[in-house]
Amino acid sequence: MGKKYSMDHEVTYYECDINQTMTFPAMLSVVIKASSDQSDQLERGTEAVNELGITWVITQTEITINRLPHVGEKITVVTEPTAFNKFFCYRSFWLYDAEGAELVKIDMAFVLMKIKERKMSSVSPELMAPYEAPQVKKIQRWEKIEPVTDGQSRLYHVRFYDLDSNHHVNNAMYFNWIIDVLGYDFMVEHTPVSVNVKFDKEILYGNDITSVYQYDETSSKTLHEIRVGDQLACEANIQWRKKD
Repeated sequence: MGKKYSMDHEVTYYECDINQTMTFPAMLSVVIKASSDQSDQLERGTEAVNELGITWVITQTEITINRLPHVGEKITVVTEPTAFNKFFCYRSFWLYDAEGAELVKIDMAFVLMKIKERKMSSVSPELMAPYEAPQVKKIQRWEKIEPVTDGQSRLYHVRFYDLDSNHHVNNAMYFNWIIDVLGYDFMVEHTPVSVNVKFDKEILYGNDITSVYQYDETSSKTLHEIRVGDQLACEANIQWRKKD
């Protein structure tokens, strides 16, 4: 395994929803900040990587939730780069409460993308050396995402504030489109247990996207797809638990 890095964070009201629990976009933003801070510390920050004509892009995210952090709570975020191969880098994150209990675990896969060509770049051992993560040949296999077969949909338009410094939609924003279609009553009555998300295609400014979802009441699972026209941009499965 690689070098671990940790930071403390107090959950603010604007990072939470009506349930006073941390939203997915806020959680992703906080954990990505932890990885960015570690990269800066190791002289592998955004500026250093961009000078090579490349940037990091998230391709897959798995989230396991014991309990969502709540407003005003002081948490510790721990991150560790776990492995890399020729094209993928893997990193894990943990959110702990003040007593050290694990609240959330997040696993992510990243690729390097050439900024000008918008094509994937190989990962050099020299770039990854400071992280001390092992180089492996095996590509990590993720749980298969069930496709939507009979879904409902809603149309959204990509706004300026949906974009990040890579000039495409920030990965955290996908969760807004995924969650919004479920509606007020569902989100008040349910809490997430696990999430599996795959980012297939970058979404750009001005795109019209369709958020498609399907709810399997028997298994308490929602199936999601984000589409740009006929192209699949993102797919996700979320396991839910009904609140007591």
